Amino acid sequence: MPGRRAVRAAAAAAFVPPGPPVAGVPRTGALRFRLLREGAAIGTHTLLFHPAPGGFAIAIAVEIAVRFGPLVLYRYQLRGSETWRGGRCMAAASRTDDDGTAETMRATRDPAGLWVEGTGAPRYLAPADALVASHWNQQELRGPWINLQNGKLLHPRVAPLGADPALTAGGTRVPADCFAVTGPARMRLWYTPAQVWTGLLFDAKDGSQVRYERMM
Repeated sequence: MPGRRAVRAAAAAAFVPPGPPVAGVPRTGALRFRLLREGAAIGTHTLLFHPAPGGFAIAIAVEIAVRFGPLVLYRYQLRGSETWRGGRCMAAASRTDDDGTAETMRATRDPAGLWVEGTGAPRYLAPADALVASHWNQQELRGPWINLQNGKLLHPRVAPLGADPALTAGGTRVPADCFAVTGPARMRLWYTPAQVWTGLLFDAKDGSQVRYERMM
């Protein structure tokens, strides 16, 4: 008789949200990354996908703690969510503690479109092609970004760099395409041929380099 872990693993492997398919939704129902700053582990970034009426919901959690010995020099925590139905983002929200600074964002859709507000922007109607920049959906590279932390609308420039296998937390590399993002957001993003987010690299405020490695 299979144990609980085996049952949960089988259920996750069979994750198929109702409604029209959306590229980038992982078959396991989860995206988990470890974060490395100059090679040292500093936290995790997790997205959990759950079936919802006509689509799916996503729970997002980011935990970062930069330490010097026993001292925490910088701490970051984000809790966010997205709700998708009929292949469209219907709502999103987040609360962030950025080393003591509170940030929020909230987005809701009505017949006019997706309305966004947050600590980074007064209420506005997002462009039709804008997506919340939670990075799991490769389609975000085609239009404006809604900052998940504060709601600010960003217009990054994206350049495809071609095939570049992504390094995972287990030390292996998986086939992926890399994209360079410049402008108001500066980073590199990796997606598998199935458009599943599988890596990220960016420079932190202090100039250090932070890498996301997916836990497969």
